[in-house]
Amino acid sequence: MTRSTILVIDDDPSLGRLLAHWLQRDDHEVLSAETAAEGLDALTCALPDAILLDLNLPDAHGLEVLATVKQRHPRLPVVMMTVDADVDTVVRCMQYGAFDYLPKPVDRTKLFTTVRNAVDKGRADLRIAQLEREVDGSGYPGILGQSPQIRELFRQMDRVAPSDITVLVRGESGTGKELVASGLHSASPRHSAPFVAVNCAAIPENLQESELFGHEKGAFTGADQRRIGRFEQANGGTLFLDEVGELSLPLQAKLLRALQEQSFYRVGGSSEVRVNLRILAATHRDLRAMVADGRFREDLYYRLAVFELAVPPLRTRDGDLLLLAERFLREVGARYGRTNLRLSHEARERVERHPWPGNVRELRNAMERAAVLARDGVVQLADLPPSLVLGPPTARPQTTEPPKPQIEQEPTRLSDIERAAILRALDDADGNVSEVVRTLGIPRTTLYRRLREYGVR
Repeated sequence: MTRSTILVIDDDPSLGRLLAHWLQRDDHEVLSAETAAEGLDALTCALPDAILLDLNLPDAHGLEVLATVKQRHPRLPVVMMTVDADVDTVVRCMQYGAFDYLPKPVDRTKLFTTVRNAVDKGRADLRIAQLEREVDGSGYPGILGQSPQIRELFRQMDRVAPSDITVLVRGESGTGKELVASGLHSASPRHSAPFVAVNCAAIPENLQESELFGHEKGAFTGADQRRIGRFEQANGGTLFLDEVGELSLPLQAKLLRALQEQSFYRVGGSSEVRVNLRILAATHRDLRAMVADGRFREDLYYRLAVFELAVPPLRTRDGDLLLLAERFLREVGARYGRTNLRLSHEARERVERHPWPGNVRELRNAMERAAVLARDGVVQLADLPPSLVLGPPTARPQTTEPPKPQIEQEPTRLSDIERAAILRALDDADGNVSEVVRTLGIPRTTLYRRLREYGVR
């Protein structure tokens, strides 16, 4: 079991340092915040396993913060801390969705027991969701498979779907990245609001800003009326930026501001437009390499890649290939009134040995062709696309280890000196992020980004 991460939100620096020290001694990673705003900001850059939340904060009441957290992260256990531990207060905390409460001054033994129980409860809820999917075979809509690679993808999706955290979906073309994004939306609290998908690669560079943010009448030649952009269309829901690596550098800067501020200006407009939405992005490119080459903004990359999901290519998904092929045959056959379609022995062998560079998309297209051409309900070699029949069969590599999507190696652009300084300052401050920010004089978002790179989430 991996070490758990606990977010402590308390405006008492001394207590925060003490709690961080105790929790670290109990083998937890700790993030600290001294205000409600800092705590909610931390949740956009990290996924803790539990939260310790003070009832009385300088900028908001703890119950308001609790309600916001439970709305954005329904499965995240929250333990309230309060000096006023009377029955009415405890009942109100539980009504707002708190897992438990700790009276102040905090007892160390009680702290350890409560936090462990909270972490166990959160992980148990996640495991139950996974088992339910396995039992009914539903997975996520449109994403089929039973391989260890797909099960791991589902596990990661289960963890991140209920939150508002930004996710970068990585994978080769045709692996189903949009299905992953749609699945995250459908399993989130925003599921009843719009899911708006934008293929950034299909938008001409001179129209990208208008496509995303809209424009006012007369903003440019041909703009004969106001146009509402994709950001406004997705308000309240989820905006999916597919192939985000294709955006121009000037637009990347404007996108970064829109993500940070949840606001923007239409092209030719002077009024700020505010939105409330979740951002999901996808790419088949190596954005890290693009950052190194100056083709993608580093700050935007880290803003998008708060959590990364890797969609495995079809050739590595042990046992899923024929399962998918037969499923596609049934679906296509049903549309054409051809039931009980099946692959011949030779066709099955060829399908299994093909490398499928186009992934699931290529397989679906191949099965659609085969379903139309097959005679007597049996797909023969001749019914398969020429790329399968004429091309030399290539044995697919067998992979048993699932991908580890969100853990990356430290970027080479960061020096060992910087890393050592940040980790030393964090240790000296007993995990208090606010104190580290003041000591090092760096922005809080930058610190959270660096901590994520070091595996200290």
